[in-house]
Amino acid sequence: MRTTYAGGALLAEVVRSGFVEGLHRGSVAALDASGALRVAVGDVTGPIFPRSANKPMQTVGMLAAGLPLTDPADLALVSASHSGEDFHRARVAALLASAGLDETALACPPDLPLDEAARSAVLRAGGGPARLSMNCSGKHAGMLLTCLAAGWPTDGYQRPGHPLQQRIRAAVADCAGEEPTAVGVDGCGAPVLAVSLTGLAGAFLRLVSAAPGTPERRVADAMRAHPALVGGTRAEDTRLMRGLPGALAKVGAEGIIAVGLPGVGAVAVKIDDGTPRARLPVLVSALRHLGQDAPILDEYAQLPLYGGGVPVGAVRPVPLG
Repeated sequence: MRTTYAGGALLAEVVRSGFVEGLHRGSVAALDASGALRVAVGDVTGPIFPRSANKPMQTVGMLAAGLPLTDPADLALVSASHSGEDFHRARVAALLASAGLDETALACPPDLPLDEAARSAVLRAGGGPARLSMNCSGKHAGMLLTCLAAGWPTDGYQRPGHPLQQRIRAAVADCAGEEPTAVGVDGCGAPVLAVSLTGLAGAFLRLVSAAPGTPERRVADAMRAHPALVGGTRAEDTRLMRGLPGALAKVGAEGIIAVGLPGVGAVAVKIDDGTPRARLPVLVSALRHLGQDAPILDEYAQLPLYGGGVPVGAVRPVPLG
């Protein structure tokens, strides 16, 4: 079955006290296990910036360029948008120290932890924004270690013309099955490469379907084995990987999420207005088109809205067909 709607299709509605007060539009691509397009809503062939959903592919590029990490937990952290909890910051610091570096070598900007409890703890202790706390610090640490292993300069490692970023671009193209059509600057300062939603879904399917021991499979296996390092204690992608057996999941800024399931297929979602609240109900609707069912999907099928501290509405998907 394939369902195709026009570009900018309605994906989710916001209902409060029985009244539809808002609508979210966007696009979703769902592939079956063979890579065939099963669901195509909105524009699934035009370029988007997947933002942090590109990170697994970036790690594949680092491994191909000589990233010397053998511990799957470290590979998960390099692929992460971590929440800045104590165990995240400590592991990034250890990665840097293993190469004689500290956080001053990171090109990502200082930031506070994404996790609310971790952020409050830092502030209560008199701390502030730090490069280790920035959600992309694991990726940047991996980039530095790759440069050292390959004999490349670490200065400017985040710039698009650096040999590291050229290798990463080749890996993204290979995983997505298409050449990136644009290069931007991500929030962490590293390049972000534009591919289509179909390409993004295809990349996640290739990662989970790759032969054991390949860079693609090593990244997929590492992230699924250490989901808390990929996101955090309360992160959406962490909880999806824990609750949906075999799933590889990664969120990205501006309403992006991608999931791959071996033997099942893959889904990629982009919400046009960039809100994260609509991506999970839409993702669940698409995964159910692929025959998936699990308690975590029931939990994320509708997200509650609160008024006065009690539920008064929900964000829920519009049926995809």
